[in-house]
Amino acid sequence: MNSHVSAILLGVKDMERSKRFYTDGLGWKIKQDFKISVFFVPHGGSLVGFYGRDGLAESVGLSPDGNGSGFSGIVFNYVVRSEARVDEIIAEAEKAGAKILKPAAKEQWGGYGAQGKDQPYAE
Repeated sequence: MNSHVSAILLGVKDMERSKRFYTDGLGWKIKQDFKISVFFVPHGGSLVGFYGRDGLAESVGLSPDGNGSGFSGIVFNYVVRSEARVDEIIAEAEKAGAKILKPAAKEQWGGYGAQGKDQPYAE
């Protein structure tokens, strides 16, 4: 697996307020606005997007609480070209000690993906 991050998703509680801050306040340009998520034009780095916090937590199989065992509000995406490659990467990650939160499957929005988290320390 390459160390490239395709997108960084931040779980926000108030989508409209967050969009206003980054567009009106900081001058970021919107690339795509899906209403439940919004992505900004990348400036030489990874794509950055917002997603409703509760929905993003649900998509990775965690509680949105954020109380240590819950959702941190941050998701890093790594986009690959095929379902087979997704399966290979998840197998690599699991072998390396990652905890698979959601096995690879078709997503409701049409893609194919899985969710895992690293386990750098013993729990």
